[in-house]
Amino acid sequence: MSADVMSGSPFTEYSIESAPPAARRFLTATRDHLGYVPAGMARMAASPQIIDGFLKLNAIFENTGLDPVAREVVVMTVATRNRCHICVAMHTARLASLGASAELIAALRDAQPLADPRLDAIRLFALRVLDTAGDVGDQALREFLAAGYTTQNALEVVLGIGTYTMSTLANRLTGAPVDDQLAAYAWELSSADVEDA
Repeated sequence: MSADVMSGSPFTEYSIESAPPAARRFLTATRDHLGYVPAGMARMAASPQIIDGFLKLNAIFENTGLDPVAREVVVMTVATRNRCHICVAMHTARLASLGASAELIAALRDAQPLADPRLDAIRLFALRVLDTAGDVGDQALREFLAAGYTTQNALEVVLGIGTYTMSTLANRLTGAPVDDQLAAYAWELSSADVEDA
């Protein structure tokens, strides 16, 4: 139960047994769902409340009217914008499991326009929500609705942004590494992004 000396992070990477008692059930449920406890979750165990909040919000987001790939577009948009290596790797794996094309995955990882106009509309809308703190303006909302989405979906995008802002910021704060299970999906910032950082 020590801080991660390798990364110099002051955050402890807890096991189920060493975690604060209130966090153990969340780590156990995560392990049972994924087959392992991700490093990000193990470090977030220092605050059982943030794990509880993230898992509850994620479950709610998963039950929205947005289809699974559209939800993943929102998640990847937040993850790349916030430069969360863990979330990009994890949700690349999720997109692959959903049968998303290599082209779609590559465009999302590179924060580029998507070939599918409907999916690109949700990507652009999520970016607009982020860039304007929700004050997207009438035109952006009309364009989103014209792509076949609803006002309910617009609010569900906000839910996804909130959920994954929590996750991405916590992962970056704790300095959690990409897990070995996700190594094949590891993500590097482009040189232009590194210069902007």
